[in-house]
Parts: sequence; structure tokens; C-alpha cells
Amino acid sequence: MMIENVAIVSALRSPITKGFRGSFASIRPDDLGALVLKEVITQAKVDPEIIEDVITGCAMPEAEQGMNLSRIISLRAQLPHKVSAATVNRFCASGLHAVADIAKSIAVGQIKVGVGMGVESMSFVPMGGHKPSANPYLMTNYPQAYTTMGITAENVAQKFGIDRKRQDEFALASHQKALGAIKDAHFAQEIVEVNSIKTDEGPRADTTLEALMSLKPAFKLNGSVTAGNSSQISDGAAAVMLTHGKFAKENNLAIKGYFKAFVSVGTDPSIMGVGPIEAIKKLLQISNLNLSDIGVIELNEAFAAQAIYCIDTLKLDPKKVNPNGGAIALGHPLGCTGARQIATILNHMQRNSLRYGICSMCVGGGMGAAGLIELA
Repeated sequence: MMIENVAIVSALRSPITKGFRGSFASIRPDDLGALVLKEVITQAKVDPEIIEDVITGCAMPEAEQGMNLSRIISLRAQLPHKVSAATVNRFCASGLHAVADIAKSIAVGQIKVGVGMGVESMSFVPMGGHKPSANPYLMTNYPQAYTTMGITAENVAQKFGIDRKRQDEFALASHQKALGAIKDAHFAQEIVEVNSIKTDEGPRADTTLEALMSLKPAFKLNGSVTAGNSSQISDGAAAVMLTHGKFAKENNLAIKGYFKAFVSVGTDPSIMGVGPIEAIKKLLQISNLNLSDIGVIELNEAFAAQAIYCIDTLKLDPKKVNPNGGAIALGHPLGCTGARQIATILNHMQRNSLRYGICSMCVGGGMGAAGLIELA
């Protein structure tokens, strides 16, 4: 189902910093989220009193990041007590899911103004959490449900013939595009400065193909997936302010774009990286659009192997995919990524006068998600 007349009036993000050793490693995720939330409200020129709901995506919403992290962020940002809040977890698609939830609430008339966010401090919570516990039934009858993310990338590379050199070339291109975007100040309008940090820490100017190909496999002996052709462990936050289009116009709010549709699909957990393929197909189907209608695609680079396979299978124009770099260079703060993509894609669409853009990602556990953005 299409989401009608839901306007995006502001979309911002923090810089993305390196997990455990980066500039945000000791910053509480609720503090980081609150700072971005405040800024997105200021940019939208919306009175906090009229905000009705804040939904935050977080892939590891444990005590270390905050019980109902979204409510804590809202209170920390000094929003009125009457503003409700919820935290959602669709792992890597959590931020996109949060924005979609707000959009759907507006579309059905439940609210008029809300914020969809994504926040993740991977420095605070290790992958899998502090006390991982596998379900005994699944371990006996369906153990592939717990296939680690690195091994899923190895499975994709082996099954679909994505060789090591191609993965490393893809990774190098991600860094080069991100560095070019930083040089050209493409991220300047979407980034909120935090503690004097205003640039993403992930992109490396010293990366070469030779350096990438010298790295050892990270997940499997004699494998092809390395730290260099995988997404980075990162910290970050992003927020998207949405309103009903009619409300925005009546209140003279600047409409940047429209959130038009959201889909999620399931896939084999052992090759979870293929998720964007069916998600993008489904999104185009319900939107009555063709790939030729789409000007840009933010395809999360969880791993080079899966991103390459998705691009090949969908026959995407490589020039339209992650023109400002992706998660291999920029980083992938899990719950933040989907909301971050919206901030990035809107600015790119505006610079290049592109009508439609897609944000998509694979999702741990065997899923894919995609959202459709239309430029105002």
C-alpha cells in the first residue's frame, strides 16, 4: 500500500564514528540521540508542543542503551511529557522501520506530526548482546537461524561466485566515493556537529586495492570476506521529522520530500544479504514504478559480497547506487542506518533534481527492507 501525503520536513544525522575507539565511544546513545532530535526539530521549525510521537529504531535496545530508549531520548531532548515514544527493533532496518511507523500513523490520521529516528552505539553493546542465548529448538532443528553475519556473507560469495578481488574493488570504490562526497561538502547539510566532530570517521584516504587484498579473512579460513570489505562497527544517530502534507503547507513548513512506501520481506537466514532483492521488487510493484523511474538507491553495504550480488541480480545501474559511498566506508550503526540513508538520499536527490529514491538493506536473521522517497 502506498503512503499518501506524508511529508518529510527535516532529516538530519550525527557524524558516524568508529565503534569502541572512535569519538563517540564514551557518549551515551540517549545523549547522542537527543542532540540530533533537538536539531531536527529546530531545522523543521516545529513547536515541540505539537509533536505527538517519537519512534526510535535500535538493533540492540538493551539496558546498556536505555530502557525504551526512545522515551529516554525524548525526555533528554526536553520534549513535553505528553509526547509519546516507542523503541522498535528490525535489526539493520530499525531506523527505516521507525520512520515508516510514523509515516503510517500520519497517513491513517492517528497523528499529524512525529519523528522517526535511528540510534545505535555499537561501542556500548557488542554484537549479540552481553548475554546471548540461542533457542534450543532452533539450534536442534534450524541452526541456520543463528548463522553469524560474516558467515552469511561468505555463503553469498561462495554460492553466487563473488570473488575476493571484486569485493575489495567494491570496498575501495565505497571509500573513494565517500571521500569525494566529504571533499565536495555533500554531507554538510545533513550532519549535526557533535562535540566539534562534524565529519564521518570511517572513510580512509590511505586505502588501496593492494592494502585491502592483503587483509586476512575475518570469518572463515580461506574465505573472502575481510574487515576491509565489510561494513564498519560504528556509532551514530539520525532523525526524520514527518507531518501530514496538508499540515505542513498550512503551517508554512518547508517540505523536503515525501515518504511514499515501505516494505519488508523474509529470506533464508543463511544468505540474509540477498534481502534487498525481493524487498526492492516488492516496493516497485506496490508503487507501480520501474527501476528506470528511480534516480538513486541507498543500498546498505553490510558486506561487499551481498551488495554486489543484489546489484547484479536487480541489474542496477552502479552509478545510481550509493553515489556518496556506503557502509563499508561510512560505517553501519545498525539501528541508525535506515534513518541516516533518508537524510543522505534527500540531499542527493535535491542536488541532482531526482524525483524518486530508494533506501534498502538486508537484515540480520534473514530479511530485507526498502522504502520509497519522493522529492518535493
